[in-house]
Formats: sequence, structure tokens, C-alpha cells
Amino acid sequence: MNQRDRILAVFRGEIPDAVPYMLDLSHWFYHKNRMPWDLSVSYMEPERELIDCHRKTGAGFYMPNLAHFYDVRYADDVKAATDKSGDGQTIRWRIETPLGSIERKRVWKDQTYAWAIPEWGVKTERDLAVLAYALGSRSFLPRWENYARWDECVGGAGVVYMPAGYSAMGQLLHYWMGVEAAAYAVCEMPGVVREAVDRINANNLSLIGLLARSPADIVILGDNFSSDVQSPRFFDEWSRPYYEEAIGRLHAAGKHVAVHVDGKLRGALAMMRDVGADCIDAVTPPPMGDLTPDECRSEAGPDLILSGGVSPDLWLPSADVGDFRNAVLRWLDTRKRSPRLIAAAGDQVPPGADEDRIHLMGDLVESHGRY
Repeated sequence: MNQRDRILAVFRGEIPDAVPYMLDLSHWFYHKNRMPWDLSVSYMEPERELIDCHRKTGAGFYMPNLAHFYDVRYADDVKAATDKSGDGQTIRWRIETPLGSIERKRVWKDQTYAWAIPEWGVKTERDLAVLAYALGSRSFLPRWENYARWDECVGGAGVVYMPAGYSAMGQLLHYWMGVEAAAYAVCEMPGVVREAVDRINANNLSLIGLLARSPADIVILGDNFSSDVQSPRFFDEWSRPYYEEAIGRLHAAGKHVAVHVDGKLRGALAMMRDVGADCIDAVTPPPMGDLTPDECRSEAGPDLILSGGVSPDLWLPSADVGDFRNAVLRWLDTRKRSPRLIAAAGDQVPPGADEDRIHLMGDLVESHGRY
């Protein structure tokens, strides 16, 4: 079986010949080759160099971070613009509506090879109303021809997940308000936040309806979940209804659903299991995570796919390679409790990672991950 066969077998509830092995190498690959990591653009054509890197290392492809699989259009009275500064170091997203305007910025930081957020764009009730008005007005048009090109390019070297973006609360926490401001807002103006969240999520469900008709086998949802940010109680109040509805609609259309949980796991695995997710992506055990591989399986139960296994710090040359090897083996050992397992990274393979460890993990999967 190739990596595509193995991944799809696990999602179908079958037992492959070995644990699937896939990685998100994008951030590592861009840094290694000093290539742009430009959040202001989307790729119509497949990232052939990145996909070829996966093929050469033996790590299955799955995450098309900057792909363009559908168009987003706003109402006629909403103007949304994205622009970069002359030096290319700042990206600005600006939204103008009849209720007012908001904007957010990100600034390039070469030392982390990532875009930092210097200031949040939503601070007041009026700002929230502007955001809800704009995002609530969106319509979505398919670009399945783009998806078909990506899928053909990847072939047997993996799968192509269909990204669905953030829920309303994910937008507030990670794009427009930040964790602290959003936490204060739900306490100080819960009615305003509720109105905004409900309006944005209702619009998000129209995108889910479109993705349910897409050619993708697997749709990925998620708000970069971490149970110390969206605790089970917080999730129940602000996000659960949306996720239950979205996952239900996708399942009804025959799609599999992965949810990205790249932070604290205790409580988060159970809450995603309970809303019907098929897979948790980016599962991060210790040293950076809070649940061991065995504890992850105990909380997840036997049927939820756990995709991840290696903490980001263990990929770096400063970490002992023996610790890296042991982490991979402990993850693979959980296949004895359930074959609903994928060997991957806890989120992305980080910039500066030791390339030899990418090959080592693949070798360990082939030699120790057999069924």
C-alpha cells in the first residue's frame, strides 16, 4: 500500500499494512529554501516543489496550506482588501462596511520565519458588529478544478485535505481579537458576542454545504484548539453547536472530518470525539504536550483517529535523537490498542528541523509500524 492507500484505509475504519506516515513540511521547507511564506496569496496551481519534497522524503502529503479551492465573495456594500507594504514585511487586511471599518495586520519575523500579530483589529462592540456584518455576508464559489490538480499532483504520495477555515470563535481568538480580549468580551458583552458568533457561524455553514459537494474525501476543521483556550465548558457554550452541525452535514454527504487540535489535549480529545469528529490532527504528546500517547488513546477511545505523535521540539538538532526515536516508537506502539492511528508531527515540522529525522521517522514506521 502507498501512503494514500494507508491514510484512506484508516479513515474508512480498515486496517492498513502499516501505520500511515504523513507530515506538514511546508514551514520547514520554506525556511530551508528561503522561500516566501506569504499569507497574502493563494496558490491556484499545486506547490509542486513542496509536494516533491514529501515524495523524496517518503512522508505523505496532506495539508495544502495556501491552496485556493473556493472563491469568497462579499456583499456589494462590503469592501475587503489585502495589501502588503512596499518592503513586503507587513500584510494588512481591511474590511469596510456601512457600519464602519476594521483592519488587522501581521508583521514578518525572520527569526521565527512567521508572521507576528502586532495589534488586534477588533476592540469594541462596533468592531464586532462590523466583523459580523462582513463575514455574515459572504458567498462561496467552488474551484474544484484547482483541487483536482492538487490531487493529481499528490497522487499516491498522500491525500489532499479540504480546509474549511475557522469557526466564528476561532476568527475572534486567532485573527481579530486575541485570546485575552475575546475572554473579556464573552464576560462583558456576551449578547454582542453571541450575535456575532451566531451570524458568522450561520454563514460558515453555507461553506460547509459547498464542501459537502466537493471532490475531497477529507475536510479539515478547527480553531487551533487547545483545551486551556477553549476548555470543554467554553467550547460547549461558544463552538459546539457549530461543530456538531458542520460535522453532521459533512458525514451525511459521505465526507470524513479531521479537526486540528495542536495545543493542550486533556479534555479537547473527548470534546472532539463527542461532536463526531473522525480524526484529531496535530496531536502533540510530551515534552510540549500534556498527554502521553497511551493517555491520548484512553481519552479518545478506540474509534477516533489520532494523527500526530512527535512534539515539535524533538525535531530540532538540539534534542537528543534517542528521545526522538523513543517518541516515535511510543506513538507507534499505541497501534496495538487501536489501528485508528496516523504517524505525523505535533502540528508542522518546525523550521530548522533535522532533515535526517524526517527519514528516520519513515524508517521507524516501516520497521515498527506494521500490522
